[in-house]
Amino acid sequence: MMRTGKSFLLILLFSAVLLNGCASQQHKHPGKEIFYYNEASGIVNLDPAFSRDLPHIWVCNQLYNSLVKLDDSLHVQPSIAKSWSISPDGRTYTFLLRNDVFFHDDPVFKGKPRKVIAEDFVYSFRRMVNPKTASPGAWVFDLVADTPKGKDFSAMNDSVLQITLKKAFPPFLGILAMKYCSVVPKEAVQFYGSDFRKHPVGTGPFFMKNWVENVRLVLQKNRHYFERDKQGQRLPYLDAVSISFLRDKTTAFLEFTKGNLDFISGIAPSYRDEILTRTGELRLRYKKSIDLLKAPYLNTEYLAMLVDTGLQKVKVSPLRLKAVRQAINYGFDRVKMIKFLRNGIGIPGNKGMIPAGLPSYNSKADYGYSYDPEKARALLRSAGFGPQNPVPPVTLSTTSDYLDLCKYVQSQLGDIGLTVNINVLPEASMREMKADAKLNFFRASWIADYPSAENYLSLFYSKNFAPNGPDYTHFSSALFDQWYVESFSLPSDKKREALYRKMDSLVMEQAPVAVLYYDEALRFVQKKVRGMTLNPINMLNLERVRIDKQIGERK
Repeated sequence: MMRTGKSFLLILLFSAVLLNGCASQQHKHPGKEIFYYNEASGIVNLDPAFSRDLPHIWVCNQLYNSLVKLDDSLHVQPSIAKSWSISPDGRTYTFLLRNDVFFHDDPVFKGKPRKVIAEDFVYSFRRMVNPKTASPGAWVFDLVADTPKGKDFSAMNDSVLQITLKKAFPPFLGILAMKYCSVVPKEAVQFYGSDFRKHPVGTGPFFMKNWVENVRLVLQKNRHYFERDKQGQRLPYLDAVSISFLRDKTTAFLEFTKGNLDFISGIAPSYRDEILTRTGELRLRYKKSIDLLKAPYLNTEYLAMLVDTGLQKVKVSPLRLKAVRQAINYGFDRVKMIKFLRNGIGIPGNKGMIPAGLPSYNSKADYGYSYDPEKARALLRSAGFGPQNPVPPVTLSTTSDYLDLCKYVQSQLGDIGLTVNINVLPEASMREMKADAKLNFFRASWIADYPSAENYLSLFYSKNFAPNGPDYTHFSSALFDQWYVESFSLPSDKKREALYRKMDSLVMEQAPVAVLYYDEALRFVQKKVRGMTLNPINMLNLERVRIDKQIGERK
């Protein structure tokens, strides 16, 4: 049972006594701007080739740079590449590099500054796709053309890098902004070997000063960082970043309320009602000391239905019928679900798979589903079901984290005459069974690998059937496939977005999924923090953040 109000505050006070002298005791550094945050999931690797999840992406974003980066509106911006051009056929990308970017000082360079050149990117990219590296990000260069020497990355000279693709792929620039694509120096990787994970050498706004694993990681200001603000001041503003690893999120929340952490990301059920109202606003007692940042997050949560009638288990399931799948889509109230189960966090999934935060999302689109129980019942009748011939029960599989949402859907679908049984599975089992087409009906989510609607629509391309691709529903449509392939050849962003919406509409009409909601990213930030922003990929950018020393000191 969730604790709220006074009982929760009593727990916080009691915990404060227990924690006195522990994580809450910070060393004071007069005159220094130090940003503190906690990473409950822990960090095990500072090599960008292994930055597969947000905790590692966040820290690698402070240590490394790529050719390009994304701004808060997900537009591609220059980083180490100051400009680029794309060939008329969309296959060859030519990047002109800055000549003032240097790797962090490191003993491996023997006291000499080490400038980044095009050959460093060739080395970094080929290292990432090398099977011996075993990088989980090797897939990002699958579309790069092959040559006898390997993937087609070419240093034309120290300042010009060229990449050639097998075929045109408009989202490629966005992929290059991923931390997997960061530049690393060959000398350091070879010198440190497998220990490069804890001896990172990058080009970012901060360098690693000290790391006691599972205790604290300290990053220090890179005084030679190449980026500057509009006034010409060299970034970053902060002197250091200090990361703790408190596993318990309620404990971390306590540290935040005491001012010992500068921000927390997301929200745990244990303190959700304590800090947020039902409508997703800060409670009054926190408004004087905390700012709430909220933005669409590129994560679509949905219920997936296996529709491959070539499988015996689908042939005997009512989910093989489009009318039943559409009835499920009309049969539950997403607005109420967001309000009462998620404290207003999220956008009801009344449109398609493309989430809010991407240009192709359209809140006024004429496709998708809203709550209409009468229409749902009519669809079940049209499929031949009724009091004398009830719909056979279906089983919805989920992990325990989403049991409350699934029970809500179960209850509402029961009201339209559809019996839903819930099967709670361990996460590993769930992942394996959906990949092997062993689940007819299951909760799923898709967080964008890169900021393009194509990434979501790839879930329905027939050549992407799981387990070799992300099409877990085994959806197949010749028209959809035709449009999907056609989208790669469209040079205009607006034309691609229009085609993406047509594809999204086709999928929703066939209803292999029932979208639950489009997620939102939340950040709770101390008032003293200036320049913190939020974006649809939930990237942590600290180079322009600063601490206002006029607003209190840590106790």
